[in-house]
Amino acid sequence: MAKVKITQIKSKNGATKRQIANLTGLGLRKMHQTVEVELTPVTNGMLQKVLHLVKVEEI
Repeated sequence: MAKVKITQIKSKNGATKRQIANLTGLGLRKMHQTVEVELTPVTNGMLQKVLHLVKVEEI
């Protein structure tokens, strides 16, 4: 599987509970934090729900 680097670029204030849960599930807790995750169908689905809050780069 491919790895991706995810950086939170917008605040989760005003986001729905589902979006906040997806950010937490991806390992993002605060602004400008970066994590590297494997791109699986599960993580891809989570990314699609919060794509407007994060920046995704392929490694």
